[in-house]
This record gives sequence, structure tokens and C-alpha cells, in this order.
Amino acid sequence: MLTLPSSVRIHLCARPVDMRKSFDGLCVLVRQVLREEPLSGHLFVFFNRTRDRVKVLWWHSGGFCLFAKRLEKGSFRLPHPLPEDGSALTLEAVELTLLLEGIDLKASVRRPRWQPPPLKSAA
Repeated sequence: MLTLPSSVRIHLCARPVDMRKSFDGLCVLVRQVLREEPLSGHLFVFFNRTRDRVKVLWWHSGGFCLFAKRLEKGSFRLPHPLPEDGSALTLEAVELTLLLEGIDLKASVRRPRWQPPPLKSAA
């Protein structure tokens, strides 16, 4: 289970990526395709076309971390339909953990949760 602070967002690139890309190539994709800043401390998730490989790029403590996983059989199943424009999906840490463990989240149902009401601005 990933334990990330709630301030860390997880962006999944909907466009298939060449898995030969490393730190610099993925940083370019984060800036140009996802329109995010790679030095933000957020996680950026990339899959290849067949979705049997994944890379996660993360800036932490003055350097980039690159995590990779290759499945020997099967493919990763994304929890949401992919946007047509090739932009990003935002995931929760639990969704990323289950996705990397091979659990298909399409059949799962998220129960409604309480949300605090929006703050009223003083005018």
C-alpha cells in the first residue's frame, strides 16, 4: 500500500508512452502533454501501448525517482475510461496501488462519501 500525503496528486497519462524514455524524456511529457510541473512532488504514471509496462516518475528530496514494473503475463486495467484528447486522469493512491496489484477497478463501485460544504466567502 502506498502511503502518500493528501497533498500529493497522481496523474496518469492517457497517451501510450515509449518505455525507452527515462527521466528527461518523461519530464518533457509531463510538461508538454500533461501540462504539469515535474518538480511539483506529484506522481506521474505512464503506460506502454499494450499496458504490460508502467513507469512512475516522482521528484523527491532533490532528485527524480523512477519506478517501473513489467508484467510477465496480462496487462494493467485502468480504473476509468481514457479521455479522447490524450490528457491525464487523476487517481487516488488506493487506486494506483490496486492497479499495480492487478485488480480490475472497472467493476468496483465507489460508495458516496461525505464532503464538507464549500466555504462561504465573506463579502
